Amino acid sequence: MLDYHDDLRLAHVLADAADAATMERFKALDLEVETKPDMTPVSEADKAAEELIRVSLQRTRPRDAVLGEEFGTEGHGPRRWVIDPIDGTKNYVRGVPVWATLIALMEMGEGGDRPVVGVVSAPALNRRWWAAKGAGAYTGRSLSKATRMEVSKVSEVRDASFAYSSLHGWEERGMLGGFMDLTRDCWRTRGYGDFWPYMMVAEGAVDMCAEPELSLWDMAASAVIVEESGGVFTGLDGKPGPHSGSAAASNGLLHETLLSYLTA
Repeated sequence: MLDYHDDLRLAHVLADAADAATMERFKALDLEVETKPDMTPVSEADKAAEELIRVSLQRTRPRDAVLGEEFGTEGHGPRRWVIDPIDGTKNYVRGVPVWATLIALMEMGEGGDRPVVGVVSAPALNRRWWAAKGAGAYTGRSLSKATRMEVSKVSEVRDASFAYSSLHGWEERGMLGGFMDLTRDCWRTRGYGDFWPYMMVAEGAVDMCAEPELSLWDMAASAVIVEESGGVFTGLDGKPGPHSGSAAASNGLLHETLLSYLTA
């Protein structure tokens, strides 16, 4: 099995630099915010954080490709870093502390391009989560100060906690009926949104979560963290990994049931 320790350590260094840049501008009264062509916001901090990460990768991993939300694809090869400089920009620009920098390393292997390293860093929450393929998933403030994560053992929907981002996306895609059935049948629902529900699935605090439309940079880091904690991460089509344009994550015991509700 390949050892990704050096890549994981680098991802932490990249996250440290991004944290410093994003926290410096968080709640700044003169924060510059633009609207992208897809009508989503992007702040100066999004761009600055991604630029910092790209410059560092050019120096330390010049042969690796990079895909970022704000500046697209650069380079080619079997290894690709996937970056979302601020996942939860709408929260960031409103002063809500639930946002994070997502950093993943993806590598070509059997079955295609797969995430092998993931770091999710939420400095305003003072939280960080990470994983490397075959090495488990952890949460803490550093590699040396960490707690290993495991998903829950809940096996019945009536006992399960389900997290989601919003109702709008499900309604837009004609999937609201199954979604609402699930919310009625499970024990508890909460709209945490963005990266957070996936991290709570990995921690065992939430049993399942799903979103109907996402990009690769929204999912790559979360996918390996959920899987290394013992959970399952697929698209709503049931295909493993972060390539389906949608996400469903669970403790594994509930996964088929989760998909059956949302794709009925």
